Amino acid sequence: MISVLFLIPTLDRGGAENVLVDLVNHMDQTKFQITVQTLFDENSQKDRLREGIEYKSFLYHQFHGNSRLMARIPARLLYKLIVRKRYDVVVSYLEGPTTHIISGCPYKDSKKVAWVHVEMKNQKQLSVGFRSLEEAKKAYEDFDKVIFVAETVKDSFMNVCGSSYPNGCVLYNTIDSETIMEKAQKQTESVPFEKDEFNIVSVGRIIRAKGYDRLASVQKRLSTAGYKTHIYILGTGADQEGIMKYAEEQGISDTFSFLGFQDNPYPIIAKADLFVCSSRREGFSTAVTEALILGVPVVSTNCSGAYELLGENNEYGIVTENSTKALYEGIRNILHIKSRLQHYKKAAENRGKDFVITKTVEAVEEMLLSL
Repeated sequence: MISVLFLIPTLDRGGAENVLVDLVNHMDQTKFQITVQTLFDENSQKDRLREGIEYKSFLYHQFHGNSRLMARIPARLLYKLIVRKRYDVVVSYLEGPTTHIISGCPYKDSKKVAWVHVEMKNQKQLSVGFRSLEEAKKAYEDFDKVIFVAETVKDSFMNVCGSSYPNGCVLYNTIDSETIMEKAQKQTESVPFEKDEFNIVSVGRIIRAKGYDRLASVQKRLSTAGYKTHIYILGTGADQEGIMKYAEEQGISDTFSFLGFQDNPYPIIAKADLFVCSSRREGFSTAVTEALILGVPVVSTNCSGAYELLGENNEYGIVTENSTKALYEGIRNILHIKSRLQHYKKAAENRGKDFVITKTVEAVEEMLLSL
């Protein structure tokens, strides 16, 4: 049996964290002895981990400046302080500090894997968690495998590094498609949709990267143009108060609603007329993938992974330029022609079949076994 450690900063309700939980819960425990370790235990969803998976954490509370502090400590010392044990395979499941820590694994027979979830826009972003760009590059070069969640993520990484990284490969995120479909069928009283409105949903943290400020601007334009749309945001975050103030000032607070974090968002998503990803940047959008699994038409900005999910020629959904104006036009176009909405509903259902959980888990298991 192969012992595998997955190290991640936290196990909160973020996209990568949910993907990791889905992945390890469906891995073959007759082949893999799995440990999930976090740097910080606060707000952990460790209770979701399947029986037989070991969970441990280094500290409880996350503290400001932890990335900069850890960057100053030699990687090998960090590994001895935090991980301590030997595993057959050690995996950093996010960029930054955990990659620095895993790069310090002192056991020559342990295989090291780094997961990259986001597009690297510049050298500064690549260097987070390290003392320098050179240290980051050397760390990634020493990994036995670097996993990218999308081709666009891989391409951006190569461009910033200026290297081909022959040890890199693309593996799509694991999404628990079976559970999503099952949860979507559950009866809930929290679906707030009005029959005479075109109901649009988006899911994510309410932070600038997700672009909800410009989605509010889109709703203002749609309302002014006479469209009876209602946008619902499922999630929480630091930018919510400011966006709510804008919505009130623009007279759209009754059609731009925040529903907060939902333990089971799938009945709401499944009943929506349209799912929108307004992100300025993404990795490989878990929320868009879930919408496709549920057969909901999607309009997305051109952030990382959008074309891989929705097709280079908009076969499975609409990808717009990454701007407020283009996002407005994309939504307006799907509102303007009713047959287009039905077309993309069928296309989403077909595309969603490509993300059956058995396929994505098997791909990860094969990668680990090949090391």
